[in-house]
Amino acid sequence: MAIALGAGLMVAGCSPVFRNHGYIPTDEDLAQIQVGTSTRDDVAASVGRPSSAGLLEGSGWYYVGSRWKLVGAREPQEIDRQVVAISFDAGGRVANVERFGLEQGQVVALSRRVTESNIRGIGIVRQLLGNLGRISADQLVN
Repeated sequence: MAIALGAGLMVAGCSPVFRNHGYIPTDEDLAQIQVGTSTRDDVAASVGRPSSAGLLEGSGWYYVGSRWKLVGAREPQEIDRQVVAISFDAGGRVANVERFGLEQGQVVALSRRVTESNIRGIGIVRQLLGNLGRISADQLVN
């Protein structure tokens, strides 16, 4: 009986626990945003305000979400990270909506709706996604 209980506790202690951090709007929510027509207020009503925005006035809103896998006493492992970038033009209308992810440590555009050929703000997206593995376990507990 004691051996079965000990084996059960060991198996339960080694089963993975998944944690989600941040917020990423769904594709259905993003479909409500019309490039060239929707305003900041429309975006806020459709998907909510982001936790981070571009440093320059009107440069964009960024929604960041990540998924972590924790197994026993091992260091947490980030298994997915996505960034949705919504950029605005000078008039406050949506200029583009982009979704970025990580593929083998490289930033990959998963979807993009752009009105112009010049894509701005990729520097901040690369910075947000570039921190893969730079977060300690202490920061995850908060």
